Amino acid sequence: MRACHLPPATLFAVTTLVGACGGARPPADLTPSSDRNVLLITIDTLRSDALGCDGGPARTPNIDALARAGIRFSFAHAHAVVTLPSHASILTGRYPFEHGYRENGGYRLAPGTPTLATLLKAQGFATGAFVGAFPLDARFGLTPGFDTYDGRFDDTDAGQEFLLPERPATAVVARAGSWIGAQRTRWFAWVHVYDPHAPYRPPPPFDREYAAQPYYGEVAAVDAALGPLLAAARTAPRPTLVVVTADHGEGLGDHGEATHGLFAYESTLHVPLVISEIAADHDGRAGGLVADAPARHIDIVPTVLDALAIGAPAGLPGHSLRTQRDRDDGRDRASYFEATSSMLDYGWAPLYGVLAGRQKYIDLPIPELYDIASDPQERHNLVGGPHAASDASAAALRARLAAFAASQPPARSAERSDVIERLQSLGYVAGSGSAKRHYTERDDPKRLVQIDRRMHRAVALESDGRLDDAMAEYRAVLAVRADTMAASRHLAFDYWRQGDVASAIATLRAAERAGAPTPGEQVQLGAYLNATGRIAEGLSTLEHAAASSPDVDALNALGLAYARAGRDADALAAFARALQDDPASAMTHENIGAIHLDAGRLREARDAFTRAVTADPAAAQAHDGLAMVAAKSGDSAAAIDHWKTAIALRPADYDALYNLGVQLMRDRRTSEARPYLEQFLQTAPPADYSKERKNVAAMLR
Repeated sequence: MRACHLPPATLFAVTTLVGACGGARPPADLTPSSDRNVLLITIDTLRSDALGCDGGPARTPNIDALARAGIRFSFAHAHAVVTLPSHASILTGRYPFEHGYRENGGYRLAPGTPTLATLLKAQGFATGAFVGAFPLDARFGLTPGFDTYDGRFDDTDAGQEFLLPERPATAVVARAGSWIGAQRTRWFAWVHVYDPHAPYRPPPPFDREYAAQPYYGEVAAVDAALGPLLAAARTAPRPTLVVVTADHGEGLGDHGEATHGLFAYESTLHVPLVISEIAADHDGRAGGLVADAPARHIDIVPTVLDALAIGAPAGLPGHSLRTQRDRDDGRDRASYFEATSSMLDYGWAPLYGVLAGRQKYIDLPIPELYDIASDPQERHNLVGGPHAASDASAAALRARLAAFAASQPPARSAERSDVIERLQSLGYVAGSGSAKRHYTERDDPKRLVQIDRRMHRAVALESDGRLDDAMAEYRAVLAVRADTMAASRHLAFDYWRQGDVASAIATLRAAERAGAPTPGEQVQLGAYLNATGRIAEGLSTLEHAAASSPDVDALNALGLAYARAGRDADALAAFARALQDDPASAMTHENIGAIHLDAGRLREARDAFTRAVTADPAAAQAHDGLAMVAAKSGDSAAAIDHWKTAIALRPADYDALYNLGVQLMRDRRTSEARPYLEQFLQTAPPADYSKERKNVAAMLR
């Protein structure tokens, strides 16, 4: 066999002012009350101009009703333009350079950083998170303070296949609604839905209604999916404070950007923000304020805490938006933002910027200044223009940006190849560019947008299974800029998937010659070297990667390399270090189990695999391991059950297909074994399963 290695409170205090023209509604203030639940809804990739209440083309009656009963902020902004760093700012109330996340992969939460979950849990709230996609997987570290974090997309395969890295909004809402319905005390629920993210494929009937505008169809579908969630909150025994926002917007071709992550123009930096309240006796007629004062993601935590009459931690850079005075006091505050993916993925110039009032400064080799009030589309860069006042404004904003003393992102930690592939399947370019001491206009992403578009096109081709076409795109990118590490890593991965191991390794070696090696590239290269029997070379590469970036994924890769070299004690030590970073890592527990299994320590192996299943019930490889333990213990019935569970969890579990088929054959259940063996023969990659394929072919003759 093959081893598996929240009495109801009034939200708005409203009095009537009568003037010469009749009654006029004054600004609404949010009344503080500790007897509330909190529901934070984050909608991925939602443009500020998409919602119906914002005059957008998407039909969004549920969110529109929240806006009519609450406060809609018409000038709200994120601080980053990718999912994980932006959500970290929402949950911590801190800028990216403070909380530690600078991209979707390769960073973790700065130790000891309080989050909204940890703060509310300390106040006796039940806390639950329900996320819709892999960029917010539990492994990335936003779990502190959550009693329930329904966001593990674990799959510990070596990188060939993976569980669906995205859940539809209906599924996320169902999970959240069930949890909310079970709560008997105040609760905080964070619900993240991912559907508006590319590719835009709205479900019926929105696919037909929005055939010409599928992105807006996705937005409309999400609003519909949120209906049951809001209904669940409305039936709770106390009112629920609801915050709805987006992590970032979507380019949709603005400034040449098809999706998001490269630039920080208003199409991706300006986000919706609605703060409202729902309760069983709420008539929805109070409120309805549209606030034009600046609002920021870092203001959400102070606002929620203020609304709950809880003091905010000292040192938070944001401020409460609870009252009109609060909002007016914040009009002159500067807001920091960044877009560092171009540096981290490609080695291009990082983008940093500041927004003060309606003026926006973008610090790049070719700097930009915009007056958002008169130029909301950011078509007229005022830097170097005919008016001296513009240069003075740029200089003043440059100084305000410098006052943040934001650090440049450190090198990102290595992520495993399956992490890269899952991010890639969601349209992200997963690379690892090298930082430079100095950037020129040649490195300005405005000059390189066509390469970015080409990279995203290649990623989409990969997602559709068109590897040859995708690889041609990557080679074209490298012909223009050989130091584009993201293109090299994607290309190498595609060679690997095709079984061309030599070309995969050669591609990564060429990338090292064109630019400095990065931890991610080294982990990828080390894994390939090990898998091809070049153990000493692979181990040296992985030791260097783990020394420079000692995170879960690098340590797991190193531990596997030690195991292949027969150094079990060193392997277990590396896995123990990985568990210090993430004690609930199913992958690490599985690896520990595999070590014990190979050594014949069946009890220790069973315990490790059981811990993996406890950490993640959908961990297919843990069921593989438990099956092997059962088989070696002479319990073929239990082994067969575990292998069937593994295949149900992951249909392309080649080890389980092979081992299940073989066991059924041994038990003389030939007709039951044949479908599993035939599926294995049809799908298992020859480069990894040549011996097993020959065995199966012989058995099926």
